[in-house]
Amino acid sequence: MRLTQSASKTLRTNASESEIASHSLLTRAGFIHQLGAGIYSYLPMALKSLKNIERIIRFEMDAVGAQEILMPHIQPMELWDSTNRTTAFGQNLFTLKDRRSRGLVLAPTHEESVTMIAKSVVQSYKDLPFTLYQIQTKFRDEARPRAGLIRVREFAMKDAYSFSHNEESSNEIYDRMAVAYKNIYNKCEVPILIAEADSGAIGGKDSHEFIYPTEAGEDTVITCSSCSYTANVEKATGIIDKLDDQSNLQIKEIQTPNVTSIQELCNLLAVSPKYTLKTICYKTEDDFVMVAIRGDLNVNEIKLKNVLNCKDLRIATAEEVSQKGLIPGSMSPVGITDISVIADISVMTSKVFIAGANKPNSHFKNIDYARDCPMQNIKEISITTAEHKCSKCENKLESVKGIEIGHIFKLGTFFSETLGALFLDETGQQQPIIMGCYGIGIGRLLAAIVESNHDDRGIIFPKSISPYAVNLISLNHNDDACKQASESIYENLLSQGIDCLFDDRPDKSAGVKFQDAELLGIPLQVIISPRNIKTNQAEIKIRKTLETHMTPLVDTVSEIVNQIN
Repeated sequence: MRLTQSASKTLRTNASESEIASHSLLTRAGFIHQLGAGIYSYLPMALKSLKNIERIIRFEMDAVGAQEILMPHIQPMELWDSTNRTTAFGQNLFTLKDRRSRGLVLAPTHEESVTMIAKSVVQSYKDLPFTLYQIQTKFRDEARPRAGLIRVREFAMKDAYSFSHNEESSNEIYDRMAVAYKNIYNKCEVPILIAEADSGAIGGKDSHEFIYPTEAGEDTVITCSSCSYTANVEKATGIIDKLDDQSNLQIKEIQTPNVTSIQELCNLLAVSPKYTLKTICYKTEDDFVMVAIRGDLNVNEIKLKNVLNCKDLRIATAEEVSQKGLIPGSMSPVGITDISVIADISVMTSKVFIAGANKPNSHFKNIDYARDCPMQNIKEISITTAEHKCSKCENKLESVKGIEIGHIFKLGTFFSETLGALFLDETGQQQPIIMGCYGIGIGRLLAAIVESNHDDRGIIFPKSISPYAVNLISLNHNDDACKQASESIYENLLSQGIDCLFDDRPDKSAGVKFQDAELLGIPLQVIISPRNIKTNQAEIKIRKTLETHMTPLVDTVSEIVNQIN
């Protein structure tokens, strides 16, 4: 490809809205063009890199026996209503109506569609197992699209779905997929953490996220360097040490005028938040719940929602709290018997807690939760932090930011039971198909590759992902000898099937060409200059290390072949 014929241009400065390196570099390098919030066009070089990612993914999916299909973007809303995922996805779901006013969904994922395919082809356990996958566009109406390709409203995804007749088969496929994912990220040269995860709106039982660790990420994982335990913040559990305190002290009411927050309470009494209890009231679709937790911790609402087994969860309004006879800013479970109460296990780490006295301007001190709070529904519902110890080996945990670049789920039988995808087992009994789901965002993976492979000069593409194998640079295309030599090398490379980006621009300086070459990040640069032509040499430069060496001009193509192979 000649740069004189290129449809994209590089930029010298960052776009004002660029939040992370990949967004800035992909924009500056002319790979992407923003059409609207979270809506991007992939320009020629980006598309070539995406195709390379897809090639790697297809190889690994085919290697585990998955079969490629293609499902429609548009799905009947009634199908989503039957699984209740119109509600689960909420406002993230793009919807529309056809000319007959029938509801349709722009698919954010394809579990419903693929289950209907399986329903149409599976009759007996002899038809199982099998795995289907596609690389298809998805749509999600994200509230806050951000960071270039990291969070968008339209994106390409590889989504695979497995169908099995028993748990053993389903688990085997799940494990093979996990290995395939490791292979994919290794070939893309992106380091990963594999984190236990909550299944969210997809549903199902076990799930794991593949996280690229970076401070630019919007996800948080908790990991242990001693035993390799890793889980995302929604799923992670940990151990909280008991506090050094006195025991069997009598509960006592103290006056706390105008104190309505943990921080105000700590300031007044000169105590650490870890010696306080905070109380938060929640509303579900059919209950009012009081939640108690240590003052230095926060409620993990995903865990709480799972404990309550509810679909909707929100913090109760001040009016709803008052209607229950409670005092906002001075609440606690002490003496409460007529309201549902759930406490985090952290309430058992001290016997001298301070918490609201359920009356204005008053608090209790010396609270022993087991003694003073009659509602003993105690669960692990806090957000795990680096202050916790590992629940596996009791060593220190770390909190790591990252970008989720893959997610696999054991879906179980929810979709097959709901949609009637059944099979006859060995005894002739009908059983629901056991399903798994496996996703990779293609554009997000491209962004992660750039995040993981760049320097202050630009992108450093891995050979497997680079849009071109070679960047041939004619430093002065107005010089006849330089032009003739570079044109000859370019034609020779094309004849050997080597993908080459040829900087043949006659109106750009050597400095601009060098800057663009390093910004574009193609692994191998071949520089033809009038000075080197005089000594019948070409310069070879490795983008990753910036190392250079000279090679005889007549050997340039064979040297390129050796380098890229």
